[in-house]
Order: sequence, then structure tokens, then C-alpha cells
Amino acid sequence: MGEYAGKGRIILHIDMNAFYCSVHAAEEPSVYRGKPTAVAGSVELRKGIVVTSSYEARARGVRTGMTVRQALGVCPELMLISPNFDLYRKYSRGFMRIAGSFTPLVEAVSIDECFLDITGNSQFGSPLEIAEMIARRVREELSLPCSIGIAPNKLLAKMASDMRKPNAVTVLRRRDMPALLWSKPCQTLYGIGSRTADKLLKLNIRTIGELAAADETVLVQRFGVYGTWMKNAANGIDHAPVEPLHEAPKSIGHTTTLPADLTERDQYRRVLLNLADQTTRRLRHQRMVSSTVQITIRDPDMRTITRSLTLPVPTEAANDVYELACKLMDAHWQEGKPVRLLGITLQSLSPKKDTPLQLDLFTYEEEPRKQRLMSAMDALRDKFGESAVLTAGMLGDDPSTLIRNKKVRGTSLEKDFLRERPDD
Repeated sequence: MGEYAGKGRIILHIDMNAFYCSVHAAEEPSVYRGKPTAVAGSVELRKGIVVTSSYEARARGVRTGMTVRQALGVCPELMLISPNFDLYRKYSRGFMRIAGSFTPLVEAVSIDECFLDITGNSQFGSPLEIAEMIARRVREELSLPCSIGIAPNKLLAKMASDMRKPNAVTVLRRRDMPALLWSKPCQTLYGIGSRTADKLLKLNIRTIGELAAADETVLVQRFGVYGTWMKNAANGIDHAPVEPLHEAPKSIGHTTTLPADLTERDQYRRVLLNLADQTTRRLRHQRMVSSTVQITIRDPDMRTITRSLTLPVPTEAANDVYELACKLMDAHWQEGKPVRLLGITLQSLSPKKDTPLQLDLFTYEEEPRKQRLMSAMDALRDKFGESAVLTAGMLGDDPSTLIRNKKVRGTSLEKDFLRERPDD
């Protein structure tokens, strides 16, 4: 393994195994360890969908994406657990901290996986020794299982960690590709989905090996630059750097899937109000202001549109974002047309301290009062919880009201919590 240490990059991919279920087993071993468990979603995840299941449950046929009813059908003794994102974030910070003690080059991909660039870090030992040390510390300090891939690039490291689960360290070199992967279907390659695999099938390309040997000109005609990327990937070539999480996020967004399709303006406006409230709360927490508001709308057929508007003056206030979101919704969505998912993303972010706010005569006196009120409300919510201060428009029984419940709600891709300072 040490032989390509001097010749190129050494990348690790750490994948936490059955992360949510493993966290509950680590937290309450007497209740959950060694048992078939599944974390199933709230109302927001539509009649309870299995988000992840333990290896014991998987051995009995439980799969991610099953309804709770289907899962109990194949495994009647399945123990169902409600999600607790506070807990997952705590353990996620824990394993990222362990990873970060070996290199500053840690890229969090999601709540339960990260890439590390350990090129030139031989003071800690060989790549294999480093990976085994990380796995041992994660097991001893957090009681969690993980799989680690070691490779010369991110693509192969990710594929290596997927090869053996749970609790395994796997090395994958470029020269191993033909024997280990070329006979497998194209979809096995990280970054190629089922639709792309179907399109490749029409070109008579079934396996990764056939993709590796394919005519690049034909691939580029059909897929553009993605064609070149696919051919390279099939040959084990990937130049993407490991990108540590920068202090400032590029955008802050929230989406919410609705348990029933909304058709009335008042209904979806309440959802937008809750989304505006929580995105701006996260914005203020990062001490940023935003100049562009984007909304995401998805219908029951899974068609998705995004529309955005730029503000004349950057803002951190929920009501500014809410007004703009409503304006976008009114302009681009007909009342009566069903809505399945709504989202708000704040873009064009800049640090508040570096952003001159041009105030006219009328807002000049008003602004300091507004700032004091927002700070007071944020402080109350920090101390007493997100529902301590609500406006009447935020109340309701749709899932957008759950956005405020940080304990049960979260997403595996949200990374704000990794940027938070210890005193936050």
C-alpha cells in the first residue's frame, strides 16, 4: 500500500455504517445493540418510511425506503425508532473530529461520511495504519462501526468503502479496477445513476469495462463533458480535490415535503413563512446576510422548478425573505395547482459585518429597532427552544411546523452544525 505514497495522492473515504441505528445502539446499548432496528420518519416522510435499518434488520429483509408496514411484514420483531437529529449531529461531530486529528483536509459529504486527504501524512504511519487507527478510535470513543476506503482518488476511495461493510478497511488501486470492477454493471460506478445506465445500454455499453473501453467521441456526443468524466471514472481516474468545509456557507436552504398536496394559497404561504423563519435564523447564526432568495416547488409528478429574485438591499430578516418568496410563488405557480414540496434557499451570502446596508431616510430610524427585536427573539429561542416565539401565521399541523424541531428534524446533507463554534 505504501508504494503509491510517494507517487500520488492518498485519499480515505469514511462511511459510518447504518449510522442512525448505530447511534441509537451506542447511546442505549442495552435496548438496541444487536437488535433489528429501523429509524422511520415522522409524518413528513409520508406514513413512516424506513430511513435506515440495522444490519440485523437488513438480514431479515428490511430495506431503506420500505414503508413501516412492509418492514414489519418481513420482520415482525423490528424495533422502530423516531429520528433524533440532535443525537446524530453530536456523533457526526465526534467522528469528524477524530478524522480531523489526522489531517486538516477533511471534506464532509454528509452527516455520516467524509473524505480525507492524507498525502504526505506518513508521520502517523502507513495509509493502512492510519485508516485502522481512525476505525479503532471511532469504535472505542463513539461505539460506532465504520468502513474506510483507501485509494489514490475520491472516486475509488468511495467505491472501496462500499465494497465491504460493516467494520472494514479496503484498499482499491487503479490497477485493481479491471479484475474487481470491470465486469460489474455501469450503475455500480459511483456517480452513475439508473437513467444514465439506461442511456449507456442503448449505446450497447453494459459494464464498467465496456465503458472504460468506449469511444470518448461517442460518449461526448451523447453526454457532453459528463461523457469524458464517465470514461475516466471507469478507468479509475478522478482529479477532484478534497475540499474542507469553509467557514462560510455558499447558500442556506430548507425544503419540506408535505404529507398531503397543498392547493390553497393560505396553506402554502404558511409553509413559506416557516421556511423563511428557519432559513433566516440559520443565516443570522452564521452572521451572514443574503441578496438572493430562491424558491423550489415540486408537484405530485415530481416535476421541480426553481425561481429566484435578487433583493435591492441584502437582508437577514424573515419578513423580507417571506415577502419575496410569496411574490415568486404568485408569479410562477397557479393557485389550485397541487404542491408536494416547497423550499427556500438564501443565496449570494456575505458576512454581515462587511456588507454596507444602504438605508433610506424611512428605514434609517427603524433599522436599529428591528435589529434589537431580532436579536432578542433569537436569544429567547436559543434559550427556550424554536417555538418560544411564534407569529400566528406559523401555527398549523403541516410538517413545515416541524422544521423548528431540531431534535426530530434534519437532513443527512445539512452541514451547518459542523461550522458552529463550541460556544454556540
